Amino acid sequence: MDFLNFIDFKITDVLDIILVAILLYYIYKLVRGSVAINIFIGIVIVWAFWKLTELLGMEMISSMVGAFMQVGLIALIIVFQQEIRKFLLMIGSTNLANKRNFIRHFKFLRQESLTTSIDVDAVLLACEKMSASKTGALLVFARNNSLDFVKSTGDKMYTEINQPIIESIFYKNSPLHDGAVIIENNYIVATRVILPVSNERTIPLRFGLRHRAAVGITEKTDAIALVVSEETGDISYIRNGEFILYKDMSDLASMIKEDLI
Repeated sequence: MDFLNFIDFKITDVLDIILVAILLYYIYKLVRGSVAINIFIGIVIVWAFWKLTELLGMEMISSMVGAFMQVGLIALIIVFQQEIRKFLLMIGSTNLANKRNFIRHFKFLRQESLTTSIDVDAVLLACEKMSASKTGALLVFARNNSLDFVKSTGDKMYTEINQPIIESIFYKNSPLHDGAVIIENNYIVATRVILPVSNERTIPLRFGLRHRAAVGITEKTDAIALVVSEETGDISYIRNGEFILYKDMSDLASMIKEDLI
């Protein structure tokens, strides 16, 4: 019987399912925490409805939804231009020769066995002290995408992370306090870095250039950023060009550690 043909699986069918699952996971990873996640879910629902109408032989509604999916492709490219750019950057910057980075790409398979090498707790303790004294700070954590294009704008450094070092860098009288700090693999690799500033008009006016720079770098790469406001002392967490809400410092630490795995 024809409807039982799906039971005759080939190895290529299994590979096809695995590749589609990985692709969908990466797309979800790119859009989670942003308004684009709602659009992504909507597309998945429309696509599933389209395939269901095809399966049931409902030709009229199937052709209408199919036409919508085809014509809407251009609109989707415009809507998801930032996410598509990040996806291509992520693929282009993947170093398969590095075993740890390779495993990181499959963290959804072994998430419980992976931990970040960055001392997130030390970073947050420093941010809390700077918040109390209203000392402005901007820290950028590199992930898969290379940040060499912005590191070259600042001063190179290779210092292991600890709380006093971070506080001394952003001390108001320090020559290094202007600009951003780039963190890679538990090391501060650059200071006084100049970041691209976002032109997004939806950012509230109460946020200054430090916050706009954090939004800018997380829009263009998959990096994440922490900002300590010089005016209010508030600590902001920014990912995918969006301000991420958190309950307390413990919740913030958990989110950062998960994103850095």
